[in-house]
Parts: sequence; C-alpha cells; structure tokens
Amino acid sequence: MPTAPNRHLGHDGASYPDAFYVRRGETEFLSTLHAQGAWQAGEQHLAAASGLVLAEAERRLPSDKLVSRVSFDVLGVIHSGPFSIDVRMVRPGRSIELIEASMRHGDQVSVQARIWRLAASDTTRVQGSEWTPLPPPDEMPPLTFSSVWDGGFIASLEARQKSDARPGQGQSWLRTSYPLVAGEVDPPVAGFVKLVDTANGLVVRENPSEVFFANVDLTIHLMRQPEAGWVGFDTRVNFGPTGLGETFSVLSDIHGPVGTAAKSLTVRLRDR
Repeated sequence: MPTAPNRHLGHDGASYPDAFYVRRGETEFLSTLHAQGAWQAGEQHLAAASGLVLAEAERRLPSDKLVSRVSFDVLGVIHSGPFSIDVRMVRPGRSIELIEASMRHGDQVSVQARIWRLAASDTTRVQGSEWTPLPPPDEMPPLTFSSVWDGGFIASLEARQKSDARPGQGQSWLRTSYPLVAGEVDPPVAGFVKLVDTANGLVVRENPSEVFFANVDLTIHLMRQPEAGWVGFDTRVNFGPTGLGETFSVLSDIHGPVGTAAKSLTVRLRDR
C-alpha cells in the first residue's frame, strides 16, 4: 500500500488548534493532526472527513428537513493537507430532497456523499424501535483505543467498551471534545456522524498489522435526529472467504438507539 505524504497541520511540530480542520475560505480547508487516519499517517480518517462533508452540506443548504440517510463512497486516498468541499442540490422538493457533496484534492475526489433529507412530522403516536438500548457509558470500563490503532484521530477520542466485547462483536461508546472546524460549532447531525466510521476498529476480528480490512464506504440510516456527544455502537464485524467483509452497527446517542451504520470491507492478508 503506497504511503501518503504527511501534510497535516502540525506534522512538522508547528502548533495547531484542538480541532480536526481549519477553514481557509468558503469551500477550502486544511486538515490537522487530529484528523489523521489510522492506516497511514498522511491520510485523513474517514470519520472526521465524513463529518465535515455532511456539516458543509448542512451549512450551505440549510433546511427544516431531517437527515434520513447519508452514504459516503471512498474513491481514493483521503489526503492530508489542503482540500475543498463541493455541495449541490440534486433533487429539490417540499417534502423530500437529495444532496450530493464531495471532498476534492485538486482534481481528485476522495469522498462522495449523498444525503437524503425528509420533511419532519409528528409521529409520536406510532414511534417504536426494536433495537436494544446500550448500557450507559459510565457502566462500561475505559478502552485504550490507541493501544490498537495509530493516528491523531484515534488519539482524540475517549472510549468505553463493555467487558464482554470480543473480536468481531461488542458494545462501545465514544466521544471527543474537538469540533470539526476550529472556531465553529458542529451542526447537530454532523457532530454525531463525525465519530461513526470508527465502528470498523472497535471490535477488530484480526490484528491490523497482519490483516488489512479498510472500508470503501459508509452508509448511515437514522430513525430520529441524534444528539451529539457520546456515540454508542453495538457492532458486528464479519469477514468472508474471498476478500470481502462487512461491519454493521446499531447506533445510539445518550437517549437510546437512533439508527444503523454499515460498511463494505476490502480484506487482505498482509505479506509477512
């Protein structure tokens, strides 16, 4: 796997803010070491990148409609350093709309997102969920996430995990004190989504130094709008016999289950 050059703000010892990104203009940003990915030092973690892409879609196209689904396809290395985000309305409507947003490094697009937003209505009378609530964070012991994974993004997290977690299955909570963009407040849904891609590394089936299992996408479905803060995961990781894998999580905020997240994995044995 080629090594991406490390161009995060702070990689050379210079000071950088306690945020994942710095805004450089209306559509331009610079990643900091807090956004650093776990597989390569010179790339961004998809969790932070996906949160920012959604945040920009919410900021540039504000609406009273609610995010129902957001999907992210990873089209290449999410390079560190400078980049821009493009946003456009694909399908406008009074009750349903579809937005596209992408992260671009020069001429290369690394992340392509599609976001469905639906009109809100009062369905309190028929609400219901079949997902089992997680134990609260203070009932789970701390997890030293950085003992398994490298990178500035992982180091920015506070993690807890239920003691019966095992390779491929477990319940966990994560939070961070860092906003997406220095000096800005995260939009509510993006502030939750910015942690979701970590699911793939919470209950690893195999040692990542021996098996490569990066995801090529992330799809999140929501049944209500989540509250940012602690993000809960009830996660299963499965590897097939021919290089394919998948990670599936029921997602929760501090009030209970809010939806699901799924990823497609490319599984490869590393050369020893």
